[in-house]
Amino acid sequence: MEIARSSEKTSHLGRGAAWANRLLGVVTLLVMGAALYLALVYAPTDAIQGQVQRIFYFHVPVAWVGFLAFFIVFVSSIAYLLTSSARWDVLARSSAEVGVLFTTFMLITGSIWGKAVWGTWWTWDPRLTTSLILWFIYVGYLMLRSYAPSREQAARYSAVLGIVGFVDVPIVYLATTWWRTLHPGQVLTPRGAAMPPEMLLALTVSTVAFTLLFAWLLVQKTRIESLADALAQLEMEAELE
Repeated sequence: MEIARSSEKTSHLGRGAAWANRLLGVVTLLVMGAALYLALVYAPTDAIQGQVQRIFYFHVPVAWVGFLAFFIVFVSSIAYLLTSSARWDVLARSSAEVGVLFTTFMLITGSIWGKAVWGTWWTWDPRLTTSLILWFIYVGYLMLRSYAPSREQAARYSAVLGIVGFVDVPIVYLATTWWRTLHPGQVLTPRGAAMPPEMLLALTVSTVAFTLLFAWLLVQKTRIESLADALAQLEMEAELE
């Protein structure tokens, strides 16, 4: 009787999670559609840069999402070292992989923007250089996980790297303040936004859209990694038998 009740409760939780996942996907799709309209149609064309400035509404949000992803890696890595809970490790490696994806988009969109505005795909500007270092750190994080002798060692070693590597995130963010740089400065300051209200609205909605997309991707990746861990555990138990 108790087993049946437990199974029924688990089934209800599973259906609830599935509905929440679908709802998150639908909301993400709707907000992303609104963001595309605001960025490509509603926002005014920049008087100096022209149409290429519209990549700003994608470049800044994906950069923010990359920072958010690595912050989750940082927190999850600390939690894993304190508790040794596999759930924290799953969250850390899932967030790292999604974060590397968004940071790659950040570098690509930044290069496209730089080519149009600066006349070159890449320059060793402090903001660009520290961003590239950040990308290499978390690519190294994923490689470390792949080549560690065991899953436990992979979790411990990568947790340490996930904590130490996060130091570069505030350096990237403050690079335009600390050093002379070609990269534009902060668009949001304590004195207000350095842009017209229409542009600010487009940026805000786009940031929300990409944050929702990150959340949806993180949920999918976490579920995949959890299933992979469960399968690995079953295979290990089968071999021992």
